[in-house]
Amino acid sequence: MTTAPRSRFSVRAGLTEAPEHDGPFENVPEHLRLPLQEWVSYSLDNEALADYSDEDGVERTLCLRLRMPTVHEPHRGGSKYHRALTTAVGPQLLDVIDAVLAYKIEHGVYDQAAIRLLSNILDEAGSAYRVTEAGDGLEERVIPAVRDAARQTTADAAAVSTAGSCADHLATAWRAAYGRSPDPVRAYSESIKAVESAAHAVIQPNNAKATLGTMLGEIRNARHKFDAAILSKNGDPIAPAEAMMQTLWDGQTSRHGGQMPTAPETLEAARAGVHLAATLVQWFVSGAVNRIP
Repeated sequence: MTTAPRSRFSVRAGLTEAPEHDGPFENVPEHLRLPLQEWVSYSLDNEALADYSDEDGVERTLCLRLRMPTVHEPHRGGSKYHRALTTAVGPQLLDVIDAVLAYKIEHGVYDQAAIRLLSNILDEAGSAYRVTEAGDGLEERVIPAVRDAARQTTADAAAVSTAGSCADHLATAWRAAYGRSPDPVRAYSESIKAVESAAHAVIQPNNAKATLGTMLGEIRNARHKFDAAILSKNGDPIAPAEAMMQTLWDGQTSRHGGQMPTAPETLEAARAGVHLAATLVQWFVSGAVNRIP
């Protein structure tokens, strides 16, 4: 059972008011800056990376990847690359942490101690970010139950051969929506591909070029061929899934060009699309929506 966080003593004693905003904190608030900088220093000094480059190689690579300038200060001890990485602030500090995590996984190093320490820092400080499940970067937090449901749906899709590349698309959509550098357009596009992969064998198994649009056309023309676990008020079993598919399809504002400027999907729309897609994928791979023999 999850309990409410303990309030501060000064609040309980009536000496101060409860803070209006106590998390989750975006960016790097002042109370997180030093702990995160110390984590970067600890993680870079860890012997786990010692075998992968020369003395400055790892830190030089990270600075180059992040396009971070360095200043040669001979009067100061230590590497200029190390100083640049460990004194970063704000969004750049988050970029450094994300890059350090990714670099380690890239080289086959799952630094459990460093990941556990970072997770604890972010959790206790009320950060809006968390370490990804794979330990290869940062992502924005979501309600654990929602995150776990999406993860289970991805696993279920991977176990169904007729779902094709659905699991890969859904996982990519999630990373693009909640990763450290969100890509709303890709998140939405991958969400649609995930649903197309999951629904293909049910809606249009004989159309090798099926899309969400052609599947919606198939439903409109042959609704009697489909059944579902949830019925609508008028007794049309495919209507709930059709409405969700239509919403996802119509919501992709960047799909085609035209005389008017193309409007990319917003991050809010992309995240909503990912969760809508996850529900549809679960329905199709579980058999909640099926084709009548």
